[in-house]
Formats: sequence, structure tokens, C-alpha cells
Amino acid sequence: MSLDWLPRDNELKDLNLWGDEFFGEDAPGVIYKLRPVVGPAGEQPEELYSAWITLNNPKQYNSYTTKMVKGIIAAFHKASMDRRVVAVIFTGMGVKAFCTGGNTKEYAEYYAGKPTEYGAYMDLFNAMVDAILNCKKPTICRVNGMRVGGGQEIGLACDLSVSSDLAVFGQAGPRHGSAPDGGSTDFLPWFLGIENAMWNCISCEVWSAYKMKQLGLITKVAPVLLQDGKFVRNPLVITDRYVDDGEIVYGNMASGAAAKEARALIKQTPTDFSMLDRAVEEIVWTFTNLFPHCLMKSVDGIRMKKKHYWDMAKLPNRHWLAANMTTEAYLGFTAFNSRKLTGADVIDFIKYRQLVAEGHPMNEEFFEAVLPKPQ
Repeated sequence: MSLDWLPRDNELKDLNLWGDEFFGEDAPGVIYKLRPVVGPAGEQPEELYSAWITLNNPKQYNSYTTKMVKGIIAAFHKASMDRRVVAVIFTGMGVKAFCTGGNTKEYAEYYAGKPTEYGAYMDLFNAMVDAILNCKKPTICRVNGMRVGGGQEIGLACDLSVSSDLAVFGQAGPRHGSAPDGGSTDFLPWFLGIENAMWNCISCEVWSAYKMKQLGLITKVAPVLLQDGKFVRNPLVITDRYVDDGEIVYGNMASGAAAKEARALIKQTPTDFSMLDRAVEEIVWTFTNLFPHCLMKSVDGIRMKKKHYWDMAKLPNRHWLAANMTTEAYLGFTAFNSRKLTGADVIDFIKYRQLVAEGHPMNEEFFEAVLPKPQ
């Protein structure tokens, strides 16, 4: 029996909340572009794309400003609503950083000392993480460089991470006046286990991509240094053990003279992201050849574990982070932002603890005693 007699409206609806006003090529900002899906033989099926969301603030290590946070929210929504998009690629501009978190200059010069303003900003931040976790397409963090602080947190919100082997991962909050409560304290125990998550959150160490691959934080690592026409591994990583195919499965960072020599080699060696991009294309092609609704139900089934802890903590964390802008965050961000004037990027932690032990009120005299002085 035909149902042609039933009234139907077949015109596609525009489901977007925003236009393209949050996107653009100017830095700092967010770039949103569609790229064709590419198969293993170079085939490009018509009208199938990956959506590339690129943080464009390389001079400040792709740290996100308030405007950029809005752009990220809009971009993930736009990708969710685009019927042609198979997957979303979240990356950064340049070769040094995916993202180092919130823009410290903006934090220090505007939000420091303004808890109500920062609380409103944290509502936007929470919406940014929600936009990634609620995206209706699988999300891949293409880690083109360091993923630290809030950059680590928005990267952790993605479903998969594929990394340059020059990238490092870590937190910086306890050293610079905050806590990794934008997702890391919720997500890292799932990835690293309690002990490693604890140390990674509080030590402010950075760990290599190879170490994070071994610990289960990321999916794939690709070399990006091209020397005499051949890819070479990151010389900063100490190669402790190999598997049969030659892949490094564990790697700590070199130090001292070895690290200095490795950095000099990296500086003079061209960077090529073709292997990293190939790894991304392979994952997107895998997604393309799966039932889309079964794929997203599977993705959401895993995401819900991350979302459970994120949703439990995000509002209390928002209030604490706002209040903290009058105390330790004020000091931490101010010290970091004035480092070119003082030569130091952190406060005097010993003096801070001594004043706390004395019961000294946290006032202007306290701040002046612990902040670094202009040279």
C-alpha cells in the first residue's frame, strides 16, 4: 500500500543555533572548515566530510580567549547539525601547541580579582566541554603540539587522540594558581588509573606522547620530524623498550645535556605532519564505513562514563574556580603574566606558606610579599 497520499514536508531544516560569526582566519580565533573524507586509495566520496575545528592563536600557544571559547561551542554544534559530516577533528595552528588552556593574559588582566566575571566565564567553559562531549559525531583530537592545562582537558573530552611525537601532556594548575577541575580530575583516573592521574594532576610534570600512548591516554603517535627524506623519532624521548614493529612503547623525557642537544636537533629539523594526518584519515575512513547510528550509540555508551563524573563536579568546580580568582588564582596568573618584567613566572611559595602558617590575612600586603618584583 502506498502512503503517497500523506502530507509530507521534505525540505531540509536548518538546525544550527548560530551562523559563522564566531569563525574566521584572524588570530586569535577559531577556524571551521570541511575537508573531504579520503579513503586508502585516495578516493573521496561525494558530499562526505570531516569538520576541522582549529584553534588559531599560535603566538600564545593556542590558548583560548573568551571569544574562542564561544567559537569552539559554535563549531561543535555546527558539526553536529551538518548531515554530511562523518567526524570532527579538533586541532591547533602551528607546530608548537595544540592548546595550553585558558589565555593567561586575559585571565590576569581581566578576570583576576573578579570572581563573578570569572564564574560567568566558567559557565562558557563548561558549555565548551559539554559541546565536545555531546557532539553528535565522533571527535578526534589531532595533537599537533603540547597539550597542557585546560588544553589537556578539552583534548580529554574528545573521543580519540592522535598525537605528534613532539607533543607533551600535563597540567599546570597547582603551580600557577588553579586546579585541573576543567575535566582532568574527572577524566584522567579513567585513562591513567588513580596513582598516575594523581601525580599527573599535581606534579605539573609534562609526559611524552609515547609515555601517554603506553599508559592508554592516546590512540596513536606519529613521528613528524623529517630528516634527509625519512621520518625520525623525537630525540627528546628516551627509548626504553621496543616491540617487534619498532614502535616505542614507553618513553621518559631526556634531561640535562642530552635534552639540550635534542632540542637543538629539533629546531633545525623540518616538521612534516603527513603521517599524523594519514592516521587521522584512517580513523575517519573507519568511521565512514560503519552504520552511523550504531557508531554514535557505541561512542555515547563510552562517553557517558566520562560525562557522569564531569556532570557531578562541573558546577561545584565552577563556583570554587570563581572564588579562587580572588586568592591563589589572582597570584598565580598575575605572576605568570608579568614574567617578562620580573624574570619569574611563579610566586615565592616558601614565603606564601610561611605567611599562611602565621595566620596572615590574605590582603595587599600578603600579595606584595609573595609576588615576584620587577627587575
